[in-house]
Amino acid sequence: MRAAGDTIALVTTPNAENFRTIWLKPDDPAIVQIIDQTRLPHEFVVQDLRNYRDGARAITEMLVRGAPLIGATAAWSLYLAALEGSNTRDPAGFVTRAAAELGETRPTAINLRWALDRVLGVIRESGKNPDLVSLLRREAQAICDEDVEICRNIGVHGCGLIEEMSRKKSGAAVNVLTHCNAGALATINWGTATAPVYAARQKGINVHVWVDETRPRNQGSQLTCWELARNEVPHTLIVDNAGGHLMQKGQVDLCITGTDRTTRSGDVANKIGTYLKALAAKDNGIPFFVALPSTTIDWTIRDGLTEIPIEERDAREVSHVRGKHGNEVLDVNTVAEGSAISNYAFDVTPARLISGLITERGICKATEDDLARLFPDLAGRVS
Repeated sequence: MRAAGDTIALVTTPNAENFRTIWLKPDDPAIVQIIDQTRLPHEFVVQDLRNYRDGARAITEMLVRGAPLIGATAAWSLYLAALEGSNTRDPAGFVTRAAAELGETRPTAINLRWALDRVLGVIRESGKNPDLVSLLRREAQAICDEDVEICRNIGVHGCGLIEEMSRKKSGAAVNVLTHCNAGALATINWGTATAPVYAARQKGINVHVWVDETRPRNQGSQLTCWELARNEVPHTLIVDNAGGHLMQKGQVDLCITGTDRTTRSGDVANKIGTYLKALAAKDNGIPFFVALPSTTIDWTIRDGLTEIPIEERDAREVSHVRGKHGNEVLDVNTVAEGSAISNYAFDVTPARLISGLITERGICKATEDDLARLFPDLAGRVS
């Protein structure tokens, strides 16, 4: 186990021990570095974040994606704000104002607010005139280190589902369908929905992943496929609407998705189209699980349909597709001129359609009672 604060040497293979999606630049602690996910899979580009505004832009423009990584980026952005504000009359006030700006970048993913609240809480509890730079660096690093272990444990618990299915199929390939990217790139390492798959592969279990392309933004085809290919996990890319057909044909054994926000009653907000997969799974008697770190549970709300804000994003994400032509990476318009475009980024899957929630503490039913039993320390903080 590394000590918190150690510099992480980046490698480009997800779930390798020293892979990270965000880290301090070696030999320059004034710069935080990320993988620019808008450039994948055709280019692997490391982007420097030099101030908290760079962090806000990375979140808004989706250079970083996935609820846990968004939260970690917010935490590191406050560290950068502490650096910038160290020469002002009110360093803590500078960081607090930066947190307010960062809080407006993405409305749906709860980890953003969770990370900001956690860091601001540490500042409040630190007493007068703390060394904010050192304090926030340690806290951002701790958030990242904790996320790695959380996702690793999600993999351990979720692997049992794949292992059980493998026994039922006498060792034949277990076909897991996922939606969007809930892999290492969405977290600090390991991922949420992919963590059980990676854990199963490490145990030698025969597993194959159906990867929804996940329009718009194509995060399945561009990110999940990139990850799985680098980890030599057998997978097949499908168009979003092929999932129901595959389920009808008995070619899906298990669905596992991630989540950007989960209510205390078990409703789940995830990338648009997740609800349709859950409906198809229910109709075909296929288990539908959601893998989540406890940091994505919003204990303050119960009804996902009415209480979770659904982000609406730029129409260009629908009208344009990014791809490679020869050696050139291009954005191509695919929509007739004059057409109105709506771009809802998330939908809500009701708890009644979810077979179970895979967390770092185990698997539970998607109910308020079961979540509270698994996380009494967290549920008890909110009446």
